[in-house]
Amino acid sequence: MKKHSPTNPRRRFLGQAAALGAVGTVGTGWVGQALAQGAPDLAPYTRAKINWKQVEGESISVAVIPASYFENLISLLPQFEALTGIKVRAEKVPPGQIRQKAMLDLSSKTATYATHAADPMYYPLYVSNKWVEPLDKYLNDASLTDPAWFNYADILKAWRDADSVDGKPYGIPYDGEVTVQVYRKDLYAAKGLKPADTYDQLVSNAKALNDPANRTYGLAMRGFSGAGQNMYIYPSLFRGFGGDWFQNKTLTVNSPEAVKALEWYVSTLTQYAPPAVRNWNWPDIADAFSQGTVATYLDAHSSAAVITNPEKSKVVGKVAYARWPKGPNGKRVTSIWNWGFPINAALTERQKKATWLFISWAASAETQARTSWKFDGPAKRSGLNRVSLWKSPEFAAAMKDAGDNFIPAALESLEQDTDVEWRPRVPQWPAVGETMATAIQSALVGQKKPKEALDEAQARIAQIMKG
Repeated sequence: MKKHSPTNPRRRFLGQAAALGAVGTVGTGWVGQALAQGAPDLAPYTRAKINWKQVEGESISVAVIPASYFENLISLLPQFEALTGIKVRAEKVPPGQIRQKAMLDLSSKTATYATHAADPMYYPLYVSNKWVEPLDKYLNDASLTDPAWFNYADILKAWRDADSVDGKPYGIPYDGEVTVQVYRKDLYAAKGLKPADTYDQLVSNAKALNDPANRTYGLAMRGFSGAGQNMYIYPSLFRGFGGDWFQNKTLTVNSPEAVKALEWYVSTLTQYAPPAVRNWNWPDIADAFSQGTVATYLDAHSSAAVITNPEKSKVVGKVAYARWPKGPNGKRVTSIWNWGFPINAALTERQKKATWLFISWAASAETQARTSWKFDGPAKRSGLNRVSLWKSPEFAAAMKDAGDNFIPAALESLEQDTDVEWRPRVPQWPAVGETMATAIQSALVGQKKPKEALDEAQARIAQIMKG
């Protein structure tokens, strides 16, 4: 997290995100000889009924973002190399650049990266250009995948769906998140409040807790402009108001439901959020909450890393979580986000097999555990890709300090509140997302009325969709 935005001046807060696996220090460069965490025990992998050494001697390059959950994986690469005889070179690319680097590599067919940490919203673009491989043929190839061992169905369905196009997988989720309600249980108890079940209750709670004179604000949601910032929050509001991105197969962003959702977003932040929130990214919100100036916020579950850091947070032990509230249409619609691994279609067949072995190793239950509660370092990943691991006692023990109801709120949201059409999944997403983000922020800062902002966005998006 987030993952999807330009650099924010308050990135210093990202340094606190390691504890539960959020983004770490940004940097670029090739990762050299990674250090294995002790002698590798390969038995959990060799139980798979495949030949891990079938493309021994092959080399591949992988691009990931500089986040603790990928750092953990990088540290285990010597184990993968011992298992397969495949050499892996990992390049760390900041989140603001990895999409552009990947698109350049895929479109030019230079095959610099065998795979990369892919934004799920980019798969429609990749697939329409045939830049990445359909992965069903690898999942269904008994020489490459032991279905009982890999257990693809155990990976969270929302993330599998987000990395698929027309029902066919093109990426395998490695790490992800879900948006939840985060609140100060002590402030709520003092006022006799319960976490909001609806948008109306969310506003009511915010009003009850809002006390700007004493530097306490009732509610915060990110307003920073970006396809992965305000356009990471607004889609849930829009869908909760009953909005549908398509009308008669036409991408429509200025429907009555869209206007109502944006009006609600503007009104609620104006009345109950810190004034600067219109330019805040998730680290700013998490920091404000950790310093006791925000009573409630809606954002990714992995922001818990910041607010429960005992070295920085003033609210440790006072935090609880709940699912995203129901909108006027009665639905809870939370985000779907993960970093997944596709296979570059420009690779040789041997390289494709090597890449698949890497992906299946990284996404396996054993590697997921080794990068979470089994990891020697402090960063115990909270974005595991498998239902079975989310429900395990070991994961519960690793997350015990995250706050009340952390795992149930996140897992119930992942299993019940996700909507794969949460954002418009079209090949033109990069331009559509930024157009919407600009429109949303123009309304949030008061430059334009919500309807005017969305009407202008609609006109631009109509041109984008025409090509």
